Amino acid sequence: MLRSLTIKNVGPAPELSLEFGKRLNLLTGDNGLGKSFLLDIAWWSLTRRWPAELNASLASGYMARPKPGENASINFSFTTKSGKVERYESKFNRPKQAWTGRPGRPSNPGLVLYAQVDGSFAVWDPARNYWKKEGNIDVQERQPAYVFSPKEVWDGLRGEKGEWLCNGLIRDWASWQREGKNAFKLLERIIRMLSPSEGEKLSIGELTRISIEDARDIPTLKMPYGEETPVLHASAGVRRITSLAYLLVWTWKEHLAACKLLGEEPASQVVFLVDEIEAHLHPRWQRSVVRSLLSVVTQLARAAQVQIIAATHSPLVMASVEPEFDIRQDAWFDFDLVRAQSDKQGHIALTRREWQRHGEASAWLMSNAFDMKSARSIEAEQALEEAAQALSAPNFNKTRAKAMHAKLAGVLSDTDPFWVRWRYIGEKKGWLE
Repeated sequence: MLRSLTIKNVGPAPELSLEFGKRLNLLTGDNGLGKSFLLDIAWWSLTRRWPAELNASLASGYMARPKPGENASINFSFTTKSGKVERYESKFNRPKQAWTGRPGRPSNPGLVLYAQVDGSFAVWDPARNYWKKEGNIDVQERQPAYVFSPKEVWDGLRGEKGEWLCNGLIRDWASWQREGKNAFKLLERIIRMLSPSEGEKLSIGELTRISIEDARDIPTLKMPYGEETPVLHASAGVRRITSLAYLLVWTWKEHLAACKLLGEEPASQVVFLVDEIEAHLHPRWQRSVVRSLLSVVTQLARAAQVQIIAATHSPLVMASVEPEFDIRQDAWFDFDLVRAQSDKQGHIALTRREWQRHGEASAWLMSNAFDMKSARSIEAEQALEEAAQALSAPNFNKTRAKAMHAKLAGVLSDTDPFWVRWRYIGEKKGWLE
């Protein structure tokens, strides 16, 4: 499990430092402040390879590089397979253009999964992926990791020699379903667990063909409205959830098979990194996705400790975890762009926020997580600011009040709470007679 992470002179800030919770970690903040970058660093810290380094077709996950003219370092600590806390420091070697560290094989961090926002997926399996060292440069003895582009998740992943490392969702799912294997029963259960709500459970339909030219048997899903839809024709949200379900089953299934061959025990630790956990999901789905994923991974690896590190832009996600959040084992980190008078460009600050329940998603929008002034439209927010100033302006007259009233009527709902205040003062001053 990842315990701590400190990066200096690499990425969007001179220094970022975190002490992770051992179960659930949530990352919030505006676009471009470093949430996805931090997940890339977390993946590298546990696996020592960058996703795009292992799969050139990825559009993200490239090697982190230091700021010009600065010495950069990545320091982290994690819990090893034996339960020991290990600390590691890596510095950037400019002549070799590589991150270096102490000689010797790094300790086993357990099973590491990384779901990127574009549908890419990466797996590091301690039973199938090995390290060795040449001096202080990491070199791989076997397949360094399994890194899928979005297309390869569905169609399969090949190795450097053209061998099939993974058959992909379409072929594996169809094979599991035809043969009635335990993997299919597990997939079926997980898809139901990841469904948006009790009233909208997804279930698996019959295999089908989608064209004369395509000889593949295509899996289908029974949608809540009764139809069976080929997964290739499903919505972006359904595709994301079904691909996550498949990859979790495939990863755990292959891990158990490798452990059996090697005579080893399954991983006792699972770290799951998820970028924009709510991507493509309807608000109803956003309210359940964190709880569902935590439950799914925990049930897959029943004897393992599970840690999730997830970035989100969704106030509904933050509201949804309130009943689950445990300050003894969970953490919330917030990125902010801070501007001071002496700092015209601003700087990025990363804060471990004290957990507070806000109840509604609109309240979360106006919290430190999202820093919004209100949950209304920009036009409504501007009109309310003008109206609030007007209420205390000594020279505000009836003509201007009527114009302001019409402006408010054009942007506020009939039940907006501001109307009570506006009408009370307006009638008291004789503006709205």
